[in-house]
Amino acid sequence: MDDLKFSVVIPYKQRLDNIRLVLSALAEQTMDHRDFEVLIGAMEYSPEFVSVCREFTDRLTIVSTLSADDWNLCKARNLAMRQARGQVTLILDADMVLPTRFLDNLYERHYAHGQNVCVVGQMIGYDDVVETDVEHVELAPFSHYREVLAELEARDHVVMDDRWNADNTSAFHRFPWVYARGGLVAAPTATIRRHDLTYDEGFQGWGPEDQEWALRVALTGTPIVLGEEVYGLHLPHLRSVQDNGRTAQRNNRYYLAKWPRLELELALSFGWQETARVLPDVRRELEAAVAGFGPRHALGTVRGTVNGRSLVVVGAAVDPATRTAAPDVAALFDTHAELTVLPLAGFALPHPDGDADECHVLPPVARLSPRYRDAVLREADRVAVKVSSQIDRGPTA
Repeated sequence: MDDLKFSVVIPYKQRLDNIRLVLSALAEQTMDHRDFEVLIGAMEYSPEFVSVCREFTDRLTIVSTLSADDWNLCKARNLAMRQARGQVTLILDADMVLPTRFLDNLYERHYAHGQNVCVVGQMIGYDDVVETDVEHVELAPFSHYREVLAELEARDHVVMDDRWNADNTSAFHRFPWVYARGGLVAAPTATIRRHDLTYDEGFQGWGPEDQEWALRVALTGTPIVLGEEVYGLHLPHLRSVQDNGRTAQRNNRYYLAKWPRLELELALSFGWQETARVLPDVRRELEAAVAGFGPRHALGTVRGTVNGRSLVVVGAAVDPATRTAAPDVAALFDTHAELTVLPLAGFALPHPDGDADECHVLPPVARLSPRYRDAVLREADRVAVKVSSQIDRGPTA
């Protein structure tokens, strides 16, 4: 790496007006422009995009890596990240406009002494529109955003992102990776290189790819912190909530298949704040549900075939360390069938709707309290055409 302090990584496709505003803000940073570079992973070749970049080459060092592949946010980030020469990689959406002291402030507060920390920044305005369809966008001139940001910088303290609210403190301390958004997050480039912390290109469309990346950051032992006075304005852009929801469902299941963790399946069913509240109690219930199966066993799910038809078994005793099912569970499947064993209680499963021919719900599920038992039964109904269970469903929780 060179003596650069920052490599600013921006994924890009077909947002000319937005990227011009983002570059305008970077061009006005108080940090010397020789101390940082701007790396754009562009999933298109567009003369108009190149022309916009040329508007700033006298004030910014811009390197664009171009690909004609279909849009993939993770690939666009990776194209740029692999070129990074700065001490710190700052990942920024093509819709984030930064205040003038942003880079200086981020460096001085969090990286000046070589700290190994992942810093999450506020995306002001993002939560206001994330659940809203946007069919037409009218952007103000840069002078407007400059004025808004100057007013924010004049304040003693800025908290305008829901993730910074006190109500989220418990969930953040338990699951800090959940609070990382790829729109504004930074980490030391050496840490990214050492642990190969690129984004997983298996995520397609809108979803939790940034949480999954941050989970891998956390597993390296790198602390994830909410940045002190680290914020930017999120610009409006076209959005379909229905389309985003559809890809989010698919991506959440991809995430769960890759990381079959109790806290993730609980969160997909009940949300992260509720998961932070109930997780210790749920762990105790799950341990009690498999009592008598031996100390190595936990409640899990097993998928395989019976007479060539797909079967998912929920409430199975499994060994999470070896990903094997207890003998009586394995005996439910075809001899020599390839079994997929996941240490999931069944609150959420990584299978698409109706993907299995049948789901068997085993008796240990009945030992869960009604709220969690019913969540498992609902998920069984979702993933299988037919559900066989002797468990009394009772009233809907």
